[in-house]
Amino acid sequence: MSEKANIGVIGMAVMGSNLARNLAHHGNTVAVFNRSYGRTETLMKDHGTEGKFIPAKTLEEFVASLSVPRTAIIMVKAGAPTEATINALADVMEPGDIIVDGGNTYFKDTIRREKAIRARGLHYVGCGVSGGEEGALNGPSMMPGGTAESWKTLGPILESIAAKAPEDGAPCVTHIGENGAGHFVKMVHNGIEYADMQLISESYDLLRRGLGLTPSEIGDIFAEWNKGELDSYLVEITEEVLHHTDAKTGKPFLDIVVDHAGMKGTGTWTVQTALSLAVPVTGIAEAVFARGLSSRSEQRDEAASKTLPGVTPHIDVADREAFIEDVRKALYASKIIAYAQGFDEITEGAKEYDWDINLGDVARIWRAGCIIRAKFLNRISDAYDSGKMTSSLVFDPYFTKSLGDAQDSWRRVVSAAALGGVPIPAFSSSLSYYDGLRSDRLPAALVQGQRDFFGAHTYGRVDEPGVFHTLWGEEGRKEIKEDDSAAYTA
Repeated sequence: MSEKANIGVIGMAVMGSNLARNLAHHGNTVAVFNRSYGRTETLMKDHGTEGKFIPAKTLEEFVASLSVPRTAIIMVKAGAPTEATINALADVMEPGDIIVDGGNTYFKDTIRREKAIRARGLHYVGCGVSGGEEGALNGPSMMPGGTAESWKTLGPILESIAAKAPEDGAPCVTHIGENGAGHFVKMVHNGIEYADMQLISESYDLLRRGLGLTPSEIGDIFAEWNKGELDSYLVEITEEVLHHTDAKTGKPFLDIVVDHAGMKGTGTWTVQTALSLAVPVTGIAEAVFARGLSSRSEQRDEAASKTLPGVTPHIDVADREAFIEDVRKALYASKIIAYAQGFDEITEGAKEYDWDINLGDVARIWRAGCIIRAKFLNRISDAYDSGKMTSSLVFDPYFTKSLGDAQDSWRRVVSAAALGGVPIPAFSSSLSYYDGLRSDRLPAALVQGQRDFFGAHTYGRVDEPGVFHTLWGEEGRKEIKEDDSAAYTA
């Protein structure tokens, strides 16, 4: 075969075929392969004239069609199918070749796979891809990990197809870090996405059940909000969903949709990982739990039939427009908390797994192409680029001021929702987190006292260094000082 492809894609379902087309649109010669050749034939029949494709019927033929170093992107179902494809591909590749996993893979699996593939002399890149089917075709945000050497080959290819930030035209892709760093950052991206969607949904509920507005009226409100600091992809599509009418019934689209929110696991991974790192991601966690509650059909049906005591959801306000503005400000403040918590998790993950992750770069590549793209990501990248960030994003002057300006509205919304029987777990937990950060002293002192009482878990004192334990069963309850090198036990 005379002509060689500089990149290959395995998996011709919608995401894979769209990514292959995107690559071809930008001057790449693309080898394409699918386990069932019918999908490859469909791609060639429908889109074969859009660029240079080299279809392959076998994996060996696919690899033979690639130029050295052979670079192949896997876009197949996560889990066992991805594992099998990686192993089969590695068997027919040669040292120096590059395998890219473009799926939503758990980052620890990526770390494990990278180690095994590296032992075979190959490069393995876990690459988060955000933007869905449209992004894959027209420009996604991408978060590749892997070796710096593999980035030299892969970088120009990914930069050619990445979304371009509207502010400066920069491609929304960067080398995140070694082994599982890319999939870790994509996981947290998805966790933030969960929180963002939940906060928007809670805003809708406050206006729908709380104030009694119609979906169309709320759609108008979101359209207006999208012109300001809430400007984002999710707010933009929310307006469209709210304005949509079901063609069959003529009812608002939302009124015919079953209120069970699905999950594919990345939000859960984000929360589980945050727990293991001792990072509070309360907004993300509540978003995951809210989806779980939405699907507890039997319990919710039982609650309705037995009429659990409570008020009928309704919020009484003297000034409706003022309350709507309060909801807007509360939404913005809670979004700041969600992003701050997500970046805190990335910071701690980088420490735990020895990754050198540039948080300013992460914010920049999320400005276009991805689901959580938003105007205020420019503010986030500015904050991390300033060189003054030593802790949470909330301590950046811009965000500190934004939270301060919003907090009265935030408190009014949370209070009104509690009194009116409208559940807003993400709003409430975000405000509690904010107040927890502001507290010079938390009730954890009592928790430590309890832990020392029943388990001799020890505690520290505010007036002298060291680790202490009280002999609670002793007369007079004597305190003893443990070895200074002792740490608090779990």
